[in-house]
Amino acid sequence: MKKWIVLLTIVLLAVASGFVALYYNATKPLREAEKIAIEIAQQDTTLIDIHEFDLFNGEETYYVLKAKNKNNEDVYVWISEIDHKMLIKTANSGVSEEEVVKTVYADRNPEEIIDVRLGITRIQKTNRPAWEVYFRSKNGNINYYYVDFETGEKLRAIDNF
Repeated sequence: MKKWIVLLTIVLLAVASGFVALYYNATKPLREAEKIAIEIAQQDTTLIDIHEFDLFNGEETYYVLKAKNKNNEDVYVWISEIDHKMLIKTANSGVSEEEVVKTVYADRNPEEIIDVRLGITRIQKTNRPAWEVYFRSKNGNINYYYVDFETGEKLRAIDNF
């Protein structure tokens, strides 16, 4: 009986180690992207506290950081994965995530908002900072709704995906 307990413990530890290794390897590209984004931002800006990272995959891939500048203001930083060009805006120069959610509820009345993230979307050959809202409608379909970061206007919607 003692051998079975030892054998079962070893098997469970091996399985748990496998899951940890799988998770670590699966998230490695995201951690590397975050490291690159922070290095780029620290080289070219005077940010004092970078406290949030997101990866936005739209027409192009952007690294999006939430940070504080030297004046202790909340800022958003968009960094192009391709050429590392940066766009920096203070958080109060645009609409908030809460305002965007209210806009989507008023316009589309979703069943569930799954995710809200900042990104860059191309509208009429112009890249614009925007909020992307990913939600499920009452009929169960997936939808995307893009809101201009600066003006709060609806840029586009992709319905019933």
